[in-house]
Amino acid sequence: QVQLVESGGGLVQAGGSLKLSCAVSGRTLSAYRMGWFRQAAGKEREFVAAIRWSTGSSYYADFLTGRFTISRDNAKNTVFLQMNNLKPEDTAVYYCAAVLGSHGDYTKMASYDYWGQGTQVTVSS
Repeated sequence: QVQLVESGGGLVQAGGSLKLSCAVSGRTLSAYRMGWFRQAAGKEREFVAAIRWSTGSSYYADFLTGRFTISRDNAKNTVFLQMNNLKPEDTAVYYCAAVLGSHGDYTKMASYDYWGQGTQVTVSS
């Protein structure tokens, strides 16, 4: 069983930065794909970024325009989401997700088998 625990959320002013962490336990992650999604109040959960653990290949939602960076630390079994130049519209609960293998559409929730509990990010204007 894979367990994901997010941290690093909080309140930040527009233009600021936050770094989210997702600590993963229960498996060796070399064959996994990891993703970050977010869900704003009253909206559907949407894809933010994904990374293939084995290669480090990363993928991003088009709306990010280079502001976020996904990365992973093999030694710590942790995936990160560095968020820069935050905007009020980035306010949401951010979720970490994992799936064994690289099959399926990495932008779709249904392609992931494991989810964290989420961490709140609030960006004030």
